Amino acid sequence: MDQAVDKQAMTAENAPLSESEKNAIIGGVLLSMLLAALDQTIVAPAMPTIARALGHAEYLPWIVTGYLLTATAMAPLYGKLSDVYGRRPTVYAAILIFLAGSLVSAMAPNMFVLIVGRAIQGAGGGGLFALAQTVIGDLVPPRERARYAAWIAGTWAVASIAGPLLGGTFAEHLHWSLIFWINIPLGIVAMAIINKPLRKLPVAARQHRIDGLGALLLIAATALLLLALNWGGSEYAWLSPEILGLLASSAIIWGAFALRLLRASEPLISLEVLSNPIVLAGTLSLFLLQAANIGLSVYLPVYLQSVIGLSASASGTALLGLMLGTVAGATFSGRTIPRFVHYKRIAMVGVAFAVLCLGILSLVAGHASLLVVEILTTCIGLGSGTTFPVATVSVQNAVDPKHLGVATGVMTFLRSLGSALGVAILGAVALGNGLPLAGEGARTTGVATDAAAFGMIFAAAVVMLILALLTLSLMPEKPLRGRSEAPVLAE
Repeated sequence: MDQAVDKQAMTAENAPLSESEKNAIIGGVLLSMLLAALDQTIVAPAMPTIARALGHAEYLPWIVTGYLLTATAMAPLYGKLSDVYGRRPTVYAAILIFLAGSLVSAMAPNMFVLIVGRAIQGAGGGGLFALAQTVIGDLVPPRERARYAAWIAGTWAVASIAGPLLGGTFAEHLHWSLIFWINIPLGIVAMAIINKPLRKLPVAARQHRIDGLGALLLIAATALLLLALNWGGSEYAWLSPEILGLLASSAIIWGAFALRLLRASEPLISLEVLSNPIVLAGTLSLFLLQAANIGLSVYLPVYLQSVIGLSASASGTALLGLMLGTVAGATFSGRTIPRFVHYKRIAMVGVAFAVLCLGILSLVAGHASLLVVEILTTCIGLGSGTTFPVATVSVQNAVDPKHLGVATGVMTFLRSLGSALGVAILGAVALGNGLPLAGEGARTTGVATDAAAFGMIFAAAVVMLILALLTLSLMPEKPLRGRSEAPVLAE
């Protein structure tokens, strides 16, 4: 195996990638990432149709939860695997697992098989999120790498918009299984695009040992925590024995995982990576930012329906401001980073701006017009979007190339975990203020009460953004590797 790795590394050194090959790889991995992102948004509109076709509607939430559990838990493992065995076989494995899950889901004769298929999809999809950013990190020096963050943000924006539209169209006019069948040709195209040029990527690591016990502990601890966050406040009360038991079990297994990291000869996540202050601060800031953003995107449509008076479809369209603002913020940040020595300040100013706009929204939630809400949410997205390129590039720039996959996997893992935590926290705030869980047709008791409750939800998101800002302020800055044609400014 070592000889095969050395041979691959020598091939990469002797045959450097051309610009066209680099663009082909980046396009292919982003296409594979789009598949995984779409499958987080395309299923929701088709769920009523799926329930009618397969029955057992009480298990519908597991179609989403099953995917989320495996996608989140597997991300750090893929990072380690790609550092050890190389990007190409790991990317191919993730795509093939994802396509296998898509095939099982499309042919599912009952709800149970569909849930199993979705879990298999997540096991592959979690790797695609982390590996896309890792491969870009291999190809592009950190100083230029931030520019590609806009591509990643754009991929998420496309998935957020196209997913619900495709899911609703397939379920209403064709057949619900098409939301899974469509992955097969797209996945094959992605594999064909990246097949030849991806062979030239070197393998940074040389030791071939995967901590299986550590991986099992991580997956179990994450699964239990996500189950508690998904069921708390909806299936069971937060202080119920079921939720407290899940949280306690998760905490115990997290403790066992921490001990495993200290004692294993080659831990799943390198202590060198975990102890790096840039990695710690950068990943934690993304964790908090994602918690605020995803929580906001879940409850903003409910606010637009119950307070502003929009229909369900119109409230979805009104989310475009937040999404496009995020893409614009990431694009601006990515293009600006190479020009600044103190590039961290770009994100700090952006998050501070988002805090200001979200704070205003929390104060005027009861009497704001749709135009004011659209302007504020667009500005929130614009400000918060600046953080994604800064944090991603900072984390990847802080570690040795041999740990690039692990660091990116940890970052992806915490982003996904932040999404679940943000929805859970804001859901608890909503329930505590008399609001139902987010969903179409949510009944409300009155505009005044709803407005006050939504003001509290937005205020809770403000707290998350402030914590993200504080974490960013503690993140050390390290000069970015690589050259840039643009002049670098001191301020």
